[in-house]
Amino acid sequence: MNLEKNHPGKLFILSGPSGAGKGTICKALLDQTDLQLSVSMTTRAPREGEIHGKHYYFVSEEEFVANIENDGFLEHAQVYGRRYGTPKAPVIEKLEKGIDVILEIDIQGALKVKENYPDGVFIFILPPSMSVLRKRLTGRGTETPEAIEMRLGETLKELSFIEKYDYCVVNGELDEAVTRVKSIVVAEHSKVTFTAEELIRKYEEE
Repeated sequence: MNLEKNHPGKLFILSGPSGAGKGTICKALLDQTDLQLSVSMTTRAPREGEIHGKHYYFVSEEEFVANIENDGFLEHAQVYGRRYGTPKAPVIEKLEKGIDVILEIDIQGALKVKENYPDGVFIFILPPSMSVLRKRLTGRGTETPEAIEMRLGETLKELSFIEKYDYCVVNGELDEAVTRVKSIVVAEHSKVTFTAEELIRKYEEE
């Protein structure tokens, strides 16, 4: 007897400070599990090698605004003059088919998703320490020392939002962090989502 049969999928939201490693964890989860990625929509032009519908949904400004007006996003924002958002319809369609979806997003975006889809499972990815985070940001070689200090200051502010989340995972060792997130997925599917009467009826039908 499959108690999960015909149950909808779950939306797992992975977020945390810049440099915490949420993108690396997300990629590993996509390689190792049946989780499917929530593809974002943007008004920026595709970069070399990017494919519409796989990396992003590339749309015009007019189409993006129309989606906003039709309540078509779980969240959206404007970054450096370009719009980015999480389309609602593709996510809901997958969930209704029983497919689990993972969304990797910044903290502000995650809080917006929580307003629009409170049934999501919200996972906060933490660096093991501020010193490790500093090394990771410095190791990227893409930002000035001043920009890194600003990001570290933002991280301290972002930690205050951790109580809005269902789980937190410290990303010290990647394999361990991935295993912990996979355990959260299993635990969420093991939650009791049926009444005793429904359970008895299922067994009586066997």
